[in-house]
Amino acid sequence: MPMLPALASAATAVTPATATAPANAAGQGVTRTLARYIVNSRYEDLPENVRKEGTRTLLNWVGVAIGGSHHETVERAVSALAPFSGPKQASLLGRNDRFDIMNAAFLNGVSSHIFDFDDTHLKTVIHPAGPVASAILALSEYQPVSGKDFLNALVLGVETECRIGNSVYPNHYDTGWHITGTAGVFGAAAAAGKLLGLSEQQMVWALGLAASQPVGLRESFGSMNKSFNPGKAASNGLFAALLAARDYTSSEGMIEAKRGWANTISTKQDYAEITEGLGQRYEALLNTYKPFACGIVIHPAIDAAIQLRNQYKLNADMIDKVELRVHPLVIELTGKKTPQIGLEGKFSIYHSVAVAIIDGAAGERQYSDRAVQDARTIALRDKVNATIDPAIKAEQVDMTIVLKDGRKLHKFIEHAIGSVQVPMTDKQLEAKFIDLADGILPAAQTRAVMDACWQVAQLPSAASIAKAAVKAA
Repeated sequence: MPMLPALASAATAVTPATATAPANAAGQGVTRTLARYIVNSRYEDLPENVRKEGTRTLLNWVGVAIGGSHHETVERAVSALAPFSGPKQASLLGRNDRFDIMNAAFLNGVSSHIFDFDDTHLKTVIHPAGPVASAILALSEYQPVSGKDFLNALVLGVETECRIGNSVYPNHYDTGWHITGTAGVFGAAAAAGKLLGLSEQQMVWALGLAASQPVGLRESFGSMNKSFNPGKAASNGLFAALLAARDYTSSEGMIEAKRGWANTISTKQDYAEITEGLGQRYEALLNTYKPFACGIVIHPAIDAAIQLRNQYKLNADMIDKVELRVHPLVIELTGKKTPQIGLEGKFSIYHSVAVAIIDGAAGERQYSDRAVQDARTIALRDKVNATIDPAIKAEQVDMTIVLKDGRKLHKFIEHAIGSVQVPMTDKQLEAKFIDLADGILPAAQTRAVMDACWQVAQLPSAASIAKAAVKAA
């Protein structure tokens, strides 16, 4: 594949400084401090547990991207963009199509998010891998990238977007922005810029150009538009890095300036979240992986429902009503009482609890159009009531199932499966991957793709992951 010639050589060299140089209280120097850290960070600097979590992040992302690769949303996007795509430079996971790297980054980002089954940084509800991995896997098929460099860039991208997200959350999110898109673009720019070998000055510009491209509104939730957001963040971040590599300039302080990103789109700015402890504490260690294919705030209720179902061998006919006490955000995000399509079901705590009790699962099959229209599911869904209780945290739920024989079954979930406190195991991540790839890739190929992800740091070429995950013609 062709290399982009001498991309990082044109900018004036900047004398290196310590990666953790602090910005002042007003936020001055935040963009440059972050850029310096990204440019100077090496794979060898990553602690072993951070490398491992980066590998788990990659495995989960590849699995969900393959799983979503033939969803109607992706089919429509492929059909719309194919006539306008440039050279066939990069793969679409789970498919046999090839697109130019910009469109491939977008489409893999869409595919990885359409099931709402991707990774989640619970502090900010950012889905970190979609914007970052989609951008750099496409770039890795255009120019040589080793597995070690790829993993390092992935971790740095996750660190960048999550730290920036921390600095404005929750105010920015509460305003209505979809933070995966608005912060994710920084992660994609940082990771792509790292692989392009940007200088410190060029990385400042790349972050500035990323700041100029926030994408995603929460109004899109429940529609195809939601998965557009991480996809566009991926292509926008790659776009920013490619421009910066050619010395396309930006403001020096686009994150922190008075009329910069943070002050323009949020009423909260905590710049210490971006600059303090760089290279010492890692947001990547706080990444989590969903066992259920829906909005993360529903997971405690699904966990409680499945546990009670299994413990008492429940079926829908035994139940009189289901009472939930939940955090206000649960109703705000997932309060759709009568979803009409599968994508809406992912944002309905009522549907989610019903399928959890009926099927003992909340995977992609439970969020199909057919599932939300199933008469038995609708009947049980109508028996689910959710009451806001400010004393309940967003990661908790208090569930009482009242049976027709008068018994009351109670379950309080402090931390749901898939959380930092109760993480999915490697074996559970593989089972999720296998289920997502079923019907798309043969079993032997699925095994080979998972092995490539686990062994990413040993791969001479990160592009081999994409090649392994392509569906045969």
